[in-house]
Amino acid sequence: MSERHPLSLRHTTLHGHDVGYRMAGQGPAILLIHGMAGSSRTWVDVMNVLRRDYTVIAPDLLGHGESAKPMGDYSLGAHASGLRDLVVGALGVERATVVGQSLGGGVAMQLAYQHPELCERLVLVGSGGLGREVSWMLRALTLPGAEYAMPVLFPRFLRDLGNELSRFVRDRGIRAPHAAEMWRAYASLAEPDNRDAFVRTLRAVIDPGGQSVSANDRLYLAGAVPSLILWGDRDDIIPVEHAHAAHARMPNSRLEIFEGAGHFLHVERPAEVAALLHDFVETTEPAHNDPETFRALMRADPGDRPQPPSPAPEPARAASPA
Repeated sequence: MSERHPLSLRHTTLHGHDVGYRMAGQGPAILLIHGMAGSSRTWVDVMNVLRRDYTVIAPDLLGHGESAKPMGDYSLGAHASGLRDLVVGALGVERATVVGQSLGGGVAMQLAYQHPELCERLVLVGSGGLGREVSWMLRALTLPGAEYAMPVLFPRFLRDLGNELSRFVRDRGIRAPHAAEMWRAYASLAEPDNRDAFVRTLRAVIDPGGQSVSANDRLYLAGAVPSLILWGDRDDIIPVEHAHAAHARMPNSRLEIFEGAGHFLHVERPAEVAALLHDFVETTEPAHNDPETFRALMRADPGDRPQPPSPAPEPARAASPA
């Protein structure tokens, strides 16, 4: 029998529900949270690099991947509490650098807000929750009755044909990571349970007009947590303008724009993303849960809150294509 790969999916039970996750490495913990209709698999290339120096953890959020898909609460707050229960309760990891992509960025911000004792650093990758604008396709899927059209839009036979085509392309060494990630998300919606969970998750954060949940009024609280923002300048799901606006609202945050990259930086440029995460962890001090600092931030007049540094004459350093 072949040896189990370090990043193979594992399972545990939380509150009676099966939860899938990947975990490997040793050292300070890094929690990696995937996006809408994604799974922990999306982080494998980044994890393979980081596990040399860190304990890396990537869950399948409830309703995604191989985790259970029960009827229930799929809000950002519910996901954040579920991750706290997994990481602290089931895995025994008390503190971590929290990284979230797309929907996972919204979950990461909610986790840092609800459970600051867990969050040492915050990293947002093409994150949701920072503005109203979002892809028209996601907005359309929140319309009343859209769930009844989804079996036609996401048929199993088309998924099977697409999977065969993907294998054909991959076997010939052709790489299209952005398209492959989009296809994996699309293909997952061929299963009824996945579609139901997707619709509940989608409607918790998006409505026909755009994103319905925003952290912008509380980003000043991130002044107590080292923060890194990563974005592709060709993101066609969530516009790069959200990155610049969030950077302006988050005191002492670091912004990195990837030239020529889209929404899935971690699969399009995994080595570069891993290198930036490594540098960020090694060059910043972890946040410490300080109730007095939190109370002072909450009570301060807006003009007395920590302010972001004045704009530098040069634009934010861009990560160029390899």
